[in-house]
Amino acid sequence: MSFPRYPAYKDSSVEWLGAVPEHWTSAPLKRLIDHIESGVSVNAVDTPATADESGVLKTSCVYHGEFDPSENKVVLQGEYGRRACPVTANTLIVSRMNTPDLVGAAGLSRKSHTNLFLPDRLWQVHFRASDPRYVHYWTRTPAYRAQVQVVCAGTSSSMQNLSQEDFRSFLIPRPSLPEQTQISTFLDRETAKIDALVAEQRRLMELLKEKRQAVISHAVTRGLNPNAPMKPSGVEWLGDVPAHWEVTPLKYLTEIGNGSTPSREVPEYWAEEGFPWLNSSVVNSSVVTEAEGFVTERALRECHLPIVVPPAILVGITGQGRTRGMAALLGIEATINQHVAYIKPASVKLDVNYILRVFDSAYSKLRRDSEEAGATKGAITCGQLGELRIPLPELAEQNAIVAFLEAESTKLDTLTAEAQRAIDLLLERRTALISAAVTGQIDVRGVV
Repeated sequence: MSFPRYPAYKDSSVEWLGAVPEHWTSAPLKRLIDHIESGVSVNAVDTPATADESGVLKTSCVYHGEFDPSENKVVLQGEYGRRACPVTANTLIVSRMNTPDLVGAAGLSRKSHTNLFLPDRLWQVHFRASDPRYVHYWTRTPAYRAQVQVVCAGTSSSMQNLSQEDFRSFLIPRPSLPEQTQISTFLDRETAKIDALVAEQRRLMELLKEKRQAVISHAVTRGLNPNAPMKPSGVEWLGDVPAHWEVTPLKYLTEIGNGSTPSREVPEYWAEEGFPWLNSSVVNSSVVTEAEGFVTERALRECHLPIVVPPAILVGITGQGRTRGMAALLGIEATINQHVAYIKPASVKLDVNYILRVFDSAYSKLRRDSEEAGATKGAITCGQLGELRIPLPELAEQNAIVAFLEAESTKLDTLTAEAQRAIDLLLERRTALISAAVTGQIDVRGVV
């Protein structure tokens, strides 16, 4: 849908703004601000507050350009006397101190949250004779980000601070209050439509992810022949398997082990370049081909680090994050830390790519087992991996299953990439629409 331009424009005298509608002005933000409040950092527990508890906001509550009140931490009762600045309706919550990409991030609080308070790294900005929604939409434009980057340039590359003086000096296009309200109402409606389309694409991506998991699980537990006779596997997570398959503990087919972390107090153990040393984050890749850390030959020798040579897979075995239970194919000769296990085929009856697909299917089981009573909380042991009973077809059938899953995964990956491209285009459209409306490049008065 295309929108008309205003009948007449004038030079704004601001380079980054260009021409604006003839009846608009541009003004420092301070002319729209009534006052700015700062919060106080208090001791808190990193779980969201319930309606009966007090919470202090995290700076992440504005990371995505919208205010998310669920991003908060429960304030300890002993700190109640130090709480400051409860969240009120129609205010802008601004991150005054953050990384270069996030400093100045802002979200609009559309209603009051009397049990939520601000930390010292967030401001609450109150306005007068202005529609707070309009100012919030303006903070979503490249013009606003450009001004933030100019005043924060030259400060730390990792953490930057935005002063109130600089924030108040930012120039903002200023139509009349009724027109600000018209623009805001238009953008509320149109961005809601775009957000709904984005949500649909994200749901599609989740469905494709579930479909992928289902296809993998069916192939490695039922095979590719729908008419094959079945038998009980004796393993709950497998159910029935083709009658001609074996079901065997992994320890009888593979070599399993994990590594360790050499002491950081011995500089001679570490090098800028050397033997690749891998941590559990590598299992987020489908194939591990790079390392972020390197150890020396001395570390390999004195710390008894395993040297793992492909073909092998790596499995994340500790931690509360999603990497525990995830597996990836090892593509380089490397050693590993204690949070990763390696699994190498020790039998010609087993293909490494097939093992990887079995672990894709067994992910949920491994997560459950590692958290049940009797198991180390949040950890999978090498012993547990060895006892994992896996379905074992003949090698030729393993290869056929792997080839089938490669083809199916490629199809699903293509659909997922298309959905992501659609999301990217929609978000670009959203940003462009907001920028055009709040800088007067389109006239939406008649549309409203």
